[in-house]
Amino acid sequence: MKSGVFVTLNTVKPAHELRGCIGFPYTEAPLIDSTIRAAIYAATEDPRFPPVKLNEFNHSVTVEVTALTQPKPLETKDRRKLPDMVRVGRDGLIVEGMGSSGLLLPQVATEWNWDSSEFLTNCCMKAGLPPDSWLLDGVRVKVFEGEIFEELEPAGKVRRKAIGEQ
Repeated sequence: MKSGVFVTLNTVKPAHELRGCIGFPYTEAPLIDSTIRAAIYAATEDPRFPPVKLNEFNHSVTVEVTALTQPKPLETKDRRKLPDMVRVGRDGLIVEGMGSSGLLLPQVATEWNWDSSEFLTNCCMKAGLPPDSWLLDGVRVKVFEGEIFEELEPAGKVRRKAIGEQ
């Protein structure tokens, strides 16, 4: 199966803090190959963090994998209606425009308790764009869904996670 994928690494202590996250929203590779590549990059190439040490995987880091559906553009003549088209708790977002892009996974909006307008605004800021850029005609907004699998503890059992669940 070919699917986009993101691998998120979270710390256990302090609880559920981001330790690395890399993925591929568009891919031509099989899901297993993309997942392996994203996991390696999340552990070693996320520019926000130093590389993860091997012993962290056994004691202080959990792995979360989000398999993505194909992103689909949201289209409307009245861009003020875009928040009504975003389903918080189900959709992830990609904002593309002005030579930049940003992506937020579906679980991010529920983890931060954002409504759809806040979700759009934060995705624009993640792209390095002004917060209200989603209102501009030259900026594209796409949505996708995700299926999340997470470790319950470092090197532990894995379960399917419902979006919005902590």
